[in-house]
Amino acid sequence: MNIEGLDYNTQREKLILPQYGREVQSMIDYAITLPTKAERQACAESIIAIMDRMNTQNRSNEGYMQKLWDHLALMSGFKLDIDYPYDVSQALSIAKKPEPLSYPHQVNPIKHYGSIVYELCEKLSKMSPGQERDMLVRSVANQMKRDLIQWAHGSSDNARVASDLARLTDGVIQIDLNTFRFDKINEKDFVQNKRKKKS
Repeated sequence: MNIEGLDYNTQREKLILPQYGREVQSMIDYAITLPTKAERQACAESIIAIMDRMNTQNRSNEGYMQKLWDHLALMSGFKLDIDYPYDVSQALSIAKKPEPLSYPHQVNPIKHYGSIVYELCEKLSKMSPGQERDMLVRSVANQMKRDLIQWAHGSSDNARVASDLARLTDGVIQIDLNTFRFDKINEKDFVQNKRKKKS
């Protein structure tokens, strides 16, 4: 069924600045077709007045009117031949999307330990053997066990912590489970805390 006016927005031409809506875009498209510069100028000023009324909350912002005229130039594809009250030559920079930010530690293969544990494991993998490294290994291993209890709904496995620690340090840190002693952690506390948060 093809009824005029009942087409989906997904089937229509994509808007350059969707925040102004399709009606403002239609007005700008119409202004471009006007035969005289005076008519185009008057129409453009009317469109700016409408755009201004749509953004009253931004009126106190620095360069607000410049931004509206930049938007008009962008939405017209720079085809609207008028005397702009502002220099709109830099308007294209508004339309540029910023480069996506890289998510820190995308290479972390075991997400549930978090970025701090991952950073500490990187540090451990570069540390020289000694008392300072042993103390940090103990702290990191116990934190990993706590994290594992939280993510595994109250259960943990020392062998898994040792395996994950070795993996995150590229095999540099190897815990001997026959001699290494984890701190006593009451696993019920983690389960109870989770239940309290849910209720």
